[in-house]
Amino acid sequence: MVVRPLIGVSTYLESGARFGVWELDAALLPVGYPRLVQRAGGLAAMLPPDDPEQAAAAVARLDGLVIAGGQDVEPVRYGAEREARTGPPARERDAWELALIDAALAAGVPLLGICRGLQLLNVALGGTLVQHIDGHADAVGVFGSHDVKPVPGSLYAGLVPEAMSVPTYHHQSVDRLGEGLVVSAYAADGTVEAVELPSAAGWVLGVQWHPEMGDDVRVMGGLVGAAGG
Repeated sequence: MVVRPLIGVSTYLESGARFGVWELDAALLPVGYPRLVQRAGGLAAMLPPDDPEQAAAAVARLDGLVIAGGQDVEPVRYGAEREARTGPPARERDAWELALIDAALAAGVPLLGICRGLQLLNVALGGTLVQHIDGHADAVGVFGSHDVKPVPGSLYAGLVPEAMSVPTYHHQSVDRLGEGLVVSAYAADGTVEAVELPSAAGWVLGVQWHPEMGDDVRVMGGLVGAAGG
């Protein structure tokens, strides 16, 4: 039997989720994430917010890590004041996922950041964010699409060498790059759409779009392949 790599995926923490007749606090993850991991050949494990001191122990049991999309990163994390259009903080997620990123980088565990996950990766390495941009979400609760163009020679270009249309929903983006990060894809308007960490001991990539909402498995396949060693 083929042993598939175990890929941990961080989750939302939400109040008032409905389960039949129940309304309860819940650790949630849109099903597109685990399904994409599975389609790419991995086993998916949910990682709800926990004590950040447990992050290294959690990462040690994984073959790969995905930091999922979600709420805006709290601006205090990158030394900024909150602007009017920035969403409410998700402090437990911020603390847990930043600790997961630090642990994965320290251990050389393959890491993929998706949307918020790219932004947190950038913040974890000392970068900053633009708190609002236009044109990368069609409407509230509606995914849009636009083209992204890979940077030749990058890790991302090795997975997806052509420009392609991607599912997108975000209103924040990378401003100053974190230490060691390089851009590996751009949108037509110059927005950073993918970053990677060439100096890392392991495989590290962040994408600003939502591959779990599309049919292309190549980005997740790159993570799963690296996790399988």
